[in-house]
Amino acid sequence: MLDAKDKLLSHLKETIELTQEEESIVCDSYSETQLKKKEVLLFAGEVSNHMRFIAEGCLRAYHMDEEAKEHIVQFGIEGWWVNDLYSYLTCTPAKQFVQALEPTTVLQIHRDTLNELYEKVPTIERFYRLKFEKAYVALQDRTINSMSKSAEERYLEFRSKYRSIEQRVPQYMIASYLGITPEFLSALRKKIK
Repeated sequence: MLDAKDKLLSHLKETIELTQEEESIVCDSYSETQLKKKEVLLFAGEVSNHMRFIAEGCLRAYHMDEEAKEHIVQFGIEGWWVNDLYSYLTCTPAKQFVQALEPTTVLQIHRDTLNELYEKVPTIERFYRLKFEKAYVALQDRTINSMSKSAEERYLEFRSKYRSIEQRVPQYMIASYLGITPEFLSALRKKIK
């Protein structure tokens, strides 16, 4: 069984090549954080100063509106990255909370340490550039889909893309992610069966 840092290295090596020495430098740059179910990793109002890799578990990023209603922006599972990226990139207070939905292990790297890592291991900069590009494309895709696809189409796409997440999170959270009510999602699911 791989430990958290081995999982991170394996994930990085899907995109970039690292020498043994670089692997060691990378591992020393990340710190491990254990979260209990429902524990909050990032609070709205804090500046997100870390990039976060999920080694084990499941997280959600959500925004609270003026009526204190939750809007789920992102789920994250093993091998994924989760963050309030806008806060991280602009050094402004986060608008999202990041919370564990089950016991979770996260590897974090502070922005200052990451900037130093870019100098020591230049391929890491390429890795993050590609990650940021993918994150932007995914956000654009999600935004356009929410405006142009029906709730049923969005749900079917969610099911095909994120089957493992659907099995792990409550239905009301999936409904929030899709921008529909839990009752509507329940009716959709019955219709599709």
